[in-house]
Amino acid sequence: MHIFIDNKSGTPIYDQIYTQIKNHIISGTLKEDDALPSIRNLAKDLRISVITTKRAYDELEKEGFIYTVAAKGCFVAPKNVELLREENLKTIESYITKISQLAVSCGLNCDDVIEMVKFEMGDKE
Repeated sequence: MHIFIDNKSGTPIYDQIYTQIKNHIISGTLKEDDALPSIRNLAKDLRISVITTKRAYDELEKEGFIYTVAAKGCFVAPKNVELLREENLKTIESYITKISQLAVSCGLNCDDVIEMVKFEMGDKE
């Protein structure tokens, strides 16, 4: 698992870590029960504060992506299909918002956009 910290980004470091680990879990790069690097080791590797790394791990645990075993570390939680589905629906909704804005600026109506989506998904009716 590779985590890249962009210091020029306006995104907080803990959020960059959280997002990248979450994406590794959702994509299947990290599998159920895979061990994550210890909070201290990840902080050392990324040259950041242990507090920052802990905050990212705490958020991941709160969202159900990882679990902690005392004296053993943090591990990828079993995939909650409904949780993953909800994450994907949120992403789709954000894309739809952007698509709607672009469609209006191009003078497209709802039927035009639906036709484009149908074509993209292979529904050529």
